[in-house]
Amino acid sequence: MARIRIPSTIVIIFVTVQTGFLLFMYARYSSFMSQSEEKPSQVHILILSSWRSGSSFVGQLFSQHPSVFYLMEPAWHVWVTMYQNSAKVLHMAVRDLVRSVFLCDMSVFDAYMPWKRNLSDLFQWAASRALCSAPACDSFQRTDITSEMACKTLCGRYPFSKVEEACKTYSHVVIKEVRFFDLKVLYPLLTDPSLNLKIIHLVRDPRAVVKSREQSVKALARDNGIVLSTNGTRVEDGKYKVMQEVCRSHVQIYETATLKPPNFLKDRYLMVRFEDLVRDPLSEISEMYKFADLSLTPRLKSWIYNITHGQGPGKKKEAFKITSRDAVSVSQAWRNVLSFQKVKKIQEVCKGAINILGYQLVDSEKEQRDLTLDLVLPRRQNQFSWSSFNPKH
Repeated sequence: MARIRIPSTIVIIFVTVQTGFLLFMYARYSSFMSQSEEKPSQVHILILSSWRSGSSFVGQLFSQHPSVFYLMEPAWHVWVTMYQNSAKVLHMAVRDLVRSVFLCDMSVFDAYMPWKRNLSDLFQWAASRALCSAPACDSFQRTDITSEMACKTLCGRYPFSKVEEACKTYSHVVIKEVRFFDLKVLYPLLTDPSLNLKIIHLVRDPRAVVKSREQSVKALARDNGIVLSTNGTRVEDGKYKVMQEVCRSHVQIYETATLKPPNFLKDRYLMVRFEDLVRDPLSEISEMYKFADLSLTPRLKSWIYNITHGQGPGKKKEAFKITSRDAVSVSQAWRNVLSFQKVKKIQEVCKGAINILGYQLVDSEKEQRDLTLDLVLPRRQNQFSWSSFNPKH
């Protein structure tokens, strides 16, 4: 059998070319892998809470920061448009909208606002300092502390396209939302490589929440109906059925994040109690900012002090406004305002949440009215947050 002799030079050239090709392909693969593992340039923060829990206040703590693009409850548009559905059915639509906003893709609002829009068509747009300063509006600087009233007067007629334009210029995108009732719904966002998502879970004593909700009964009636799946019928929650669902959701979110949580939640979940926040604002806010990769500015420190050291507990007409109040008095007002019979009922429907989130039940009206008795328990050693997790311990 004849043998074919291939000159050694050709063999060397072939091996060299093949080796070069393999090295080229490996370099491209390594480059692709390194790019896919890089975090997105923006940080995405979801303030996850429920109605009347102090979330508007926490939202402002982020909104006023010059590095933050903030939107307050954009999912309101989903619920208003699709109000005959239940909260569970709307979870996916809300999640998709939130994802698009985090990516600064505001075309998602076309489904809910098909008409030609201005900034003022967006729910609670003036609560966003980013929409009241350049490039969204020329009336304020990014370092200014803005007020809703001034912003509404000067910026409302700017085109809606400014929302997306502004969003793309910030290092942090923060959304405050009260329309998620299950942490697992957010898993696709937490595992999405295009997002760098962290969750701040804000909770409040359910008894204080009820007291605050009673100032806003009519405003909450439509949302109550969606929570209770009433097919569009408004509900005024006299029997605390909505509160029961809210409390269940807080327990579900907290336990999912702390009892054998998935690895992708590491360093991406922080539970904050409203009561701790108002008692020691700068310390708690510093912790939240550190979690979010932000730093406090002197102007923000001064504003935070003023906003938490006002006079009195706040008026009914201020239920949805951020005004200067005595924040500690606000957090304890329920103890003097609610009847003990109401408190007992709330404790019945929210007992699990009250215990797990670190509040003390009261057994009598005397205990309820005794303000020297602290009902906000110290944080337990076993209270877990990924933000402080150390695998060496």
